[in-house]
Amino acid sequence: MNYQVLARKWRPHNFTEVVGQTHVITSLTNALKHNRLHQAYLFTGTRGVGKTTLARILAKAMNCENLQNFNPCGQCDICLAVDEGRFLDLIEVDAASRTKVEDTRDLLDNAQYAPNQGRYKVYLIDEVHMLSGHSFNALLKTLEEPPAHVKFLLATTDPHKIPVTVLSRCLQLNLKRLLPSEIFTQMGFILGQENIAFEPDALKLISRAADGSMRDGLSLLDQAIVYGNGAVNNDDVHAMLGSIAQQPVESILQALANADAPAILNQIDDLSQLNPDFSDLLQQLLQFLHRVALVQYVPGVLTHDLDVELVAHLAKTMSLEDVQLYYQIGLLGQKDLELAPDPRSGFEMVMLRMLTFRPVKGGDTQPIQIQQNAVPISQPRQQAQIGTPQVIQPHVPQISSAPSFSDNWETIVSGLKGMTKQFASRCLLEQLDETQCHLSLDPQFQSLLDQDSSAKLENALRELLAKPLKLHIEVKTLDMATPAQQVVHAQENRQQAAVDAIHQDPNVIYAKEHFDAQVLPETIQPY
Repeated sequence: MNYQVLARKWRPHNFTEVVGQTHVITSLTNALKHNRLHQAYLFTGTRGVGKTTLARILAKAMNCENLQNFNPCGQCDICLAVDEGRFLDLIEVDAASRTKVEDTRDLLDNAQYAPNQGRYKVYLIDEVHMLSGHSFNALLKTLEEPPAHVKFLLATTDPHKIPVTVLSRCLQLNLKRLLPSEIFTQMGFILGQENIAFEPDALKLISRAADGSMRDGLSLLDQAIVYGNGAVNNDDVHAMLGSIAQQPVESILQALANADAPAILNQIDDLSQLNPDFSDLLQQLLQFLHRVALVQYVPGVLTHDLDVELVAHLAKTMSLEDVQLYYQIGLLGQKDLELAPDPRSGFEMVMLRMLTFRPVKGGDTQPIQIQQNAVPISQPRQQAQIGTPQVIQPHVPQISSAPSFSDNWETIVSGLKGMTKQFASRCLLEQLDETQCHLSLDPQFQSLLDQDSSAKLENALRELLAKPLKLHIEVKTLDMATPAQQVVHAQENRQQAAVDAIHQDPNVIYAKEHFDAQVLPETIQPY
């Protein structure tokens, strides 16, 4: 008998055997339960997560003669015919090899005919995004209004390439990547059924290398069984997978936590003998740092992670600042690998950069000796020997509910509110007594003067000053600054004082002289 690979032999035949796609299975079983089957389903997700498998199970459940808890029974003639690939009413099409519009039209010509054996005629189109534009157009009408006995099941790894006109006619089900723990559990079950000896650590390595794909994991498991002569051993898997299985990320992170540069360089030197992909290695490092950061803030968030103990240990060993700094440097360092003379040197520089800028105990970075009399850049601001700039604050005195008439106009304006205050701040006080208030308004703000604004200001002044004032406003050119102009001038003075203080800072002067640095005035804000 020909050998059947594990990915095919252990392909699920009903919903209960599917791993890691509970959200999709719940939707499908509820649709079967309430007889609310959609005319077209679109299964999306990365390779090897069960798109085609779930489509076949759904096709089987639609036509099964004896559903068991809305699961295909696997015993009736239809279930057996589907499993053996001889069910005439399940038409499987590989869109990658049948992209022409003629193929699609030939396929749909038979849709009008009733099913031969089952309840529904099911069209399963795999990699549907590979169809041509004309093929999608030919499919649209039938997809929107198919005959009652026709169902469409579409599967794709790239839904973004499917026209929105097709997407709008489908019920889209997104399959998620499998967790390493889910792949590990399923592989352990399969090896137990196959009576093959294995070591758990070896399965952990394969689960991580599968990268979220059950099919890829089972393919690697097949390879490991052959390599290990009928057993799955840790050492054999290490040798088979090479740099992927050596888990250098763990060693590098341990060395980073200890600030041990020689250990990091020795680890990289050992890895270079295996010709690793340093870009992939850096991505693994970032993924690990991400999990460490999650555990630092929410300790129980990764209960199903295969490396939960190591992650928890690093979360306690490394500070919050270190993890965030390492992640940011590694993220920015990804582009350096392409610009570096070779990937190894680029990766080494990323690691050394993490150590260089690593905060020392106490929260301050290591001081950089730039010149004897200069203030270290990392020193707190309050320790710098810099004169405090004189900042001009706009004078806004507090007034009582009934101020004396000797108070200036700025004091009175500060007691007003809203649009009334904005209008008054653009006026100058000419005369104020027990019954009269005379104001002057600049001609450029004449558009603000109307009966409503004048009445509101008059009422506000009466209430504020507790006098029955009559307001008079004259439009004329002003020879003094209004309260609004005084505020603007004060802000400009404060901004200029802040810019001058930055230019006089010894650290800034040193940076401009030695590093050709430039100060961007628009980024300076006064305290």
